[in-house]
Amino acid sequence: MSKETIADGKYVELTYKVIDQSSGGVLTQVEYPLGYVHGTNEILAPSVMAELEGKTTGEVIEVPIDCNELYGPRDESLVITERIQDVPEEYREVGMSILMENNQGQTRTFLVTRVDKRSVTIDGNNPLCGRKVIFRLEILLVRDATEEEIEHGGKVEQGPDIEGVTQVPIN
Repeated sequence: MSKETIADGKYVELTYKVIDQSSGGVLTQVEYPLGYVHGTNEILAPSVMAELEGKTTGEVIEVPIDCNELYGPRDESLVITERIQDVPEEYREVGMSILMENNQGQTRTFLVTRVDKRSVTIDGNNPLCGRKVIFRLEILLVRDATEEEIEHGGKVEQGPDIEGVTQVPIN
């Protein structure tokens, strides 16, 4: 039996890691399978999606990416340090995501990157900005997508079976 290859209209499940080229460290990784319909929705960078084309179940591929091409160069004007007393307490934790809006109504997500006794630093650059990375993808499944998956762009999860369950009114 021949393996199915990734092409438009195929349902694909994969996991991936993003590895920093200079340090070899894993920056992020998806451990639970990510499912999508190829050609219907782009879940990853276009260059990564293009490399997946024609691959089969069980293959592991590595795609080098210069994140400056995806996100542009770092913009140091998007790095802001404020006195800690001027920052609400709920935003004083490294890794916290803050959605901010400018005077024109445009929004941007900032990450808290540093907290000390006197200040909090937030950064509006994409965390991959300025890096060269390798996307290492493991293809777990390739098959024909169902009509419903094509319509939704990915796996359609079934809700819990609640037939026969008695509902209790909440007062």
